[in-house]
Amino acid sequence: MKENVRDLLGFIHRSPSPYHVVRNLEEMLAKAGFTKLSEGKDYRLEKGGSYYVSRNGSALIAFRIPGSIEGFSIVSAHTDSPSFRVKDNPEIRKDGYITLNVEGYGGMLLAPWFDRPLSLAGRVCIEENGKVACRLVNLDRDLVMIPSLAIHMNRNANHGIDYNVQKELMPLIGQDDDSFSLRKLVAKEIGVDENDLLESDLFLYNREEGKVWGLEDAYFSSPKIDDLECAYSAVTSLIASKPEKTIAVCALFDNEEVGSGTKQGALSDFLSETLERISLSLGWSREESLEMQSRSFMLSADNGHAVHPNYPEACDPTNRPKMGGGVLVKFAANQKYTSDAHSASCLEHLLRKQGIPYQVFFNNSNIPGGSTLGNLSTRHYSLPTVDIGVAQLAMHSPYETASCADLYFLAQAMHSFYERDSWLVVDSLE
Repeated sequence: MKENVRDLLGFIHRSPSPYHVVRNLEEMLAKAGFTKLSEGKDYRLEKGGSYYVSRNGSALIAFRIPGSIEGFSIVSAHTDSPSFRVKDNPEIRKDGYITLNVEGYGGMLLAPWFDRPLSLAGRVCIEENGKVACRLVNLDRDLVMIPSLAIHMNRNANHGIDYNVQKELMPLIGQDDDSFSLRKLVAKEIGVDENDLLESDLFLYNREEGKVWGLEDAYFSSPKIDDLECAYSAVTSLIASKPEKTIAVCALFDNEEVGSGTKQGALSDFLSETLERISLSLGWSREESLEMQSRSFMLSADNGHAVHPNYPEACDPTNRPKMGGGVLVKFAANQKYTSDAHSASCLEHLLRKQGIPYQVFFNNSNIPGGSTLGNLSTRHYSLPTVDIGVAQLAMHSPYETASCADLYFLAQAMHSFYERDSWLVVDSLE
């Protein structure tokens, strides 16, 4: 269990942006014998093969094809986390300081971003040999910080603040220097001329490494637990699996934190087109493809909230998931989660058979939850789906907390799902 946590924390530390997440996962898949595909070329697939394809450098789909096929077993998760995106021409020079102009990405807890060592990472596009090329960049050092205003200058600081991002969340990078520009720093970092830089997608990230802590090392804390815990578990479970009756698919999307409405998001055609191209490459007719879809199943993996020791009233009165209690099965009457009695029962049947603990999650009725992946991606490829995850604290903080045991249970559940028998999906109301 501790080894699993250490591996996850190492992966998160090496993955300061969605582009790094996908690059690192691609390297893991290639090392495990998966073949890389390109959306711009024919998919030449074979039974018994393992493959992966990426889109925009920040979304990834990987899959294994068994010898006998009865449908798809899909696990979806997302690669992005709430942060601050750096704007163009970001230098703000005032009173002898240089701060950087940023905007919020996703629904953040703002207060925890103050007074932490931060840096910048993402991708930049450059002119290279007459073409546009993209490069990953990570300014891998303690480079910026967002300093708090001292209590002496704001006696109401401990009574709640409505933060103004454009005023109060601009990160400090150094003393005013007319020769400094972030473009110049980035160009030097990747070894190109500043004039060759075009545009960039750069984000702030927390530099603090993940830690295991608590009595008997029960917990771990880290940046980006939501949703890299699920994304990493999905890929490692896929690599370790040996599916016999269904095509095992791991679908990781970007931009979940801002609504998923991009070409690399869960609302895109990335998953549905990939599954269609698998069908075409394997020679299925339209009728056979629809039959396979009817026998398929998806786990939409995104973490949920544990009951908070200091705010127990924020949790549902009767469904009170705790860290260490097992895999979450998530429900919502507004269908922001896709689980229903039929699909959830199918998964719970599997978990019981494998001896994997699970618990049910509902939002407090006065605190509506947000959408995640399953109810969006099924608009293009409809199939029984269950929203799952594990219970955590401080979601959308730059430093979150989860259970070491739950990481193990989550990986067990995903692995068992990928190797499931066809009995998982049963006819409803028949």
